[in-house]
Amino acid sequence: MSLRLSVFGLGYVGSVSAACFASMGHRVIGVDVNPSKVEMMESGRSPIVESGMNELVAEGSRSCRLHAVIDPTAAVLESDLSFVCVGTPSLRNGKLDLTYIEKVTREIAAALKQKKSHHTFILRSTVLPGTTESVVLPILEQGSGRRAGADFTVVYNPEFMREGSAVADFLQPPYTILGAQDRAQVDLLRELYKETPGKIFETSIRVAEMAKYVSNAFHAVKVTFANEVGTLCKQMGVDAEGVTEIFTSDTRLNISPAYLSPGFAFGGSCLPKDVRALTYKAKELDVKLPMLESLLPSNSEHVERAVEAVMRTGKRKVAQLGLSFKAGTDDLRESPQVQLVKRLLGEGYEIKVWDQDVSLGRLVGSNRQYVEEVIPHIGSLLSADFDEVVKWGDVVIVGNKSVHTDQLAALLREDQIVIDLVNLDASRRSHGKFASDGICW
Repeated sequence: MSLRLSVFGLGYVGSVSAACFASMGHRVIGVDVNPSKVEMMESGRSPIVESGMNELVAEGSRSCRLHAVIDPTAAVLESDLSFVCVGTPSLRNGKLDLTYIEKVTREIAAALKQKKSHHTFILRSTVLPGTTESVVLPILEQGSGRRAGADFTVVYNPEFMREGSAVADFLQPPYTILGAQDRAQVDLLRELYKETPGKIFETSIRVAEMAKYVSNAFHAVKVTFANEVGTLCKQMGVDAEGVTEIFTSDTRLNISPAYLSPGFAFGGSCLPKDVRALTYKAKELDVKLPMLESLLPSNSEHVERAVEAVMRTGKRKVAQLGLSFKAGTDDLRESPQVQLVKRLLGEGYEIKVWDQDVSLGRLVGSNRQYVEEVIPHIGSLLSADFDEVVKWGDVVIVGNKSVHTDQLAALLREDQIVIDLVNLDASRRSHGKFASDGICW
């Protein structure tokens, strides 16, 4: 059964959702306020850097199953289900910013006013429990003049995609969650996901909203836990890798090895702002959550350990290899590697940066906005020449796993110091010059 879908927001979640739904045989219209993103998807090019996306978008365009527009009304009128995948960033105080969700919801409500047939509104953006029912649903009813449940359906359907492996995660999710006020309202979604592997949970909207936060908060806990354990092991002269191998082998009690290997700080568009949103909500409720409140300070302390490692070298020229928060993506939002570069610049270091996935000319949307607002001078530091950047630096920082270790080892001089933030095991064992300290192993 082929369905007609519209996907609002062509960032990571929206672009991947649109392309993957099209690959499943559905007719998909992507919607975004950014004309560059719309033009790229409409012409068969992926608006994001993500493994497998170029092929999926190109095929969707060739088959005429994937289109993109700026006009939200046209998208709603030409579809039966609308997925909202816009950002929910943090305000300065940590509170969740619902501006984009409210704007898109008003646009969809206005379109529903012109539509006579039933429509399904699906929110995928990460929001705190109660948001869908207390914010989204009233806007839809007031703006459309129609009644939820009778004239349109509202479903909360969180995503569990990681940047760098988003396509694979979409097609092979750990589970699918459909949150609705009445289970009879998820018939179309049940049909949409019937071939998707993993268990489908049909539950209340609030449970679905909270399940997403619990997952992301736990991921942040795991990263922080692994980094703090690795740091303690190093200080005590204990082999952190040996401890990690044993600990992560227990998949019954210790859950799984994901996020549990000591490395660098967490970043990106999800974990930091979701932890902030939870702790802000706790403050509003006058509830103390000491562990969650400690996650971001602990994460920041991990960046400071990297700064201190550079300062201990006594050298001033730093080659930073990898700027995005993880390999395989160009996302710089809340990247700890960006924070590290900013800190070192503030301390007067000379820096050159290489990242195979980051090019200022290709950045669009909120990612480009972040660069312009937070690191506008980054263009003068970036170089596409890996060899030149490595040879220039007296200190070489391995910032994410996009680095090809054999290539790096072949370029290193005896007087260079390598600081490995991501624990590239094979290279550290195979090349003596690479065997410098990590920050928590």
